[in-house]
Amino acid sequence: MNLVFVRGVVLYYPQGNGKLFCKEGQGAKVMQVATKQNINIESIKATIASKIDSAAFQTWIDPLQLSVCQNCLNVVAQNQFTADYVKREYGKILGNIAADFSLDINICVNGNIGAIKTANDNVVCEFVPQKKKSGTKQHNGFDKFISCDENMFAVAACKKMAMSDASFSQLFIYGASGCGKSMLLDCMCNDSDKRIVKMSGGQFVADFARSLRDKTIFSFKDYCRNCDIFMLDDVCALAGKRATMDEFLQLVLDLKNAGKGIVLTANVAPNALTGFDRRIQSLFASGLVVDVIAPNAFVRRSMLIRGGVKSDVADELAKRIAADGHLVDGIINKIKTYTELMGESVDMDVASRLLGDVLSKNKTPIAMVKAMCEKMSLSYDEICGNSRARRLVRARQIMMAALKDSTNLSLSEIGNVCGGRDHATVVYALSQIEKQKACDLILNAEIDDMIKICK
Repeated sequence: MNLVFVRGVVLYYPQGNGKLFCKEGQGAKVMQVATKQNINIESIKATIASKIDSAAFQTWIDPLQLSVCQNCLNVVAQNQFTADYVKREYGKILGNIAADFSLDINICVNGNIGAIKTANDNVVCEFVPQKKKSGTKQHNGFDKFISCDENMFAVAACKKMAMSDASFSQLFIYGASGCGKSMLLDCMCNDSDKRIVKMSGGQFVADFARSLRDKTIFSFKDYCRNCDIFMLDDVCALAGKRATMDEFLQLVLDLKNAGKGIVLTANVAPNALTGFDRRIQSLFASGLVVDVIAPNAFVRRSMLIRGGVKSDVADELAKRIAADGHLVDGIINKIKTYTELMGESVDMDVASRLLGDVLSKNKTPIAMVKAMCEKMSLSYDEICGNSRARRLVRARQIMMAALKDSTNLSLSEIGNVCGGRDHATVVYALSQIEKQKACDLILNAEIDDMIKICK
């Protein structure tokens, strides 16, 4: 005998009989309720089967788990895709059938009985900006940014924006990697008591895609707009992503119309951005556009000394390392770690050995020419040969112009390293390059690339 307990009443199934009996007279009512529920579920399924195509019923409806709880018909699917499809294609039919049985309807996913979130479910979830705690305001937030004279304008603009006392509502900062754009944003966050939302370009792309997947797009919109200043570090990460760019364009327009502050950073000026249409470029350029140059020797030396490097070592390293703030930070970390682990200070001899991979080495003129040959996919012998092919003549002239601008070599010395050309040949080559530079932007770019190789 199989015993079943329902609300404290003992029910049993006698062997060989599928009928349900009650042990107590008061359990008859419970038995009727249970039997009615079973009949209702079967009746509901039969009604659904009569309303839709049999193949569709077998494919979509029959695998679903139907149950009645608190006057609600729960239709449970195995995955979100099935739930969405059933709700879209058969939701109206299922709702009408449930109403005929005086039931509400809830289409949900297995393990998550509850209403399915829709795309216009404007529920603020995890996208809540964290307010800065009282007492954490730092009026000296910009002290950690070591600035040269060329960057003073950009720093002053950032300070104005942080105080929300600027005549401009949008600030676009551009410069090469390692020049301090991200640090300026951090300084603004530390120096301001306003509500700030700061995101990287990659984070914006990822959060936007996640909000579409989780159907919380309006929560994401609210999060980005619930601030006094919105900062996006590296807008170049949005390039080529049409849906993300359209969303960001609307965000910028809404923030501007609401009088909110906007700070953007990129590696290039707005009109030089690739992967953005003209409309977005013009919008970025409509605010204040400032450039930040890479740290010069003075800034690099100051950074090294502040990082605990000896003064004489910092003087020498500042001259021999590239103008890149990230590289300077890496050098400081390496020297600090060596001092902690080895227990000895770092002099220039030790620094030269530790930093041999980042310290620049003086290039000989011949090494410069060979490096330019490799860049142009030419052999050194071809450049030094007597061939008068157009591509070789042009390459020699570009190399001569690059050597003249990047070194202190005389014209005769330049001619010697370019295959033993005489002084007159170099003069003619430089004159031809000067004429072409006035109307050939590609030539100017090629010469700039060669100059970078020589330095």
